[in-house]
Amino acid sequence: MPGIYLDELDLRILAILQKDSSVSNVALAARAHASPPTCLRRVSKLKEAGVIQREVAILDYAKIGPTLTAIIEVSLDRQAAEDLDAFETYICAQAVVTQCYRVSPGPDFLVVAEVVDMLEYDELARRLFKTSSNIRNVRTFFSTHRAKFEANAPVRIVADRVR
Repeated sequence: MPGIYLDELDLRILAILQKDSSVSNVALAARAHASPPTCLRRVSKLKEAGVIQREVAILDYAKIGPTLTAIIEVSLDRQAAEDLDAFETYICAQAVVTQCYRVSPGPDFLVVAEVVDMLEYDELARRLFKTSSNIRNVRTFFSTHRAKFEANAPVRIVADRVR
């Protein structure tokens, strides 16, 4: 990441916060083997630099009501930068879309949506995919079981990405 150097302490802090961002600063300091003021400064620095984008709560969908996870492959007819950007902006504005990736090779996008049921998915599909003149192909998979879901990425020093 240009412009910011992440040392071992930063990486320990990030690993801890990814598992539980509600940890108190004192507990964070104890786990990271640093003083509370140091941890407070480091977390502030990581937020200001955009390394920590936001803090969220991960919900157990099974406990708040039924959901259907739709994993959607989308291929566009035109892949010019402005076409990709336009589709990405449009799809990411949908409240039920929880993830959107540009991918290669294969389809242009992989989209994950959490809908209540098949009726809501059908409405989403009609609204998003049947009205656009730039959609070439849509293929949807529906999750029957979620074996693992983690929001945290491995935190480690990668020499060519950390400066």
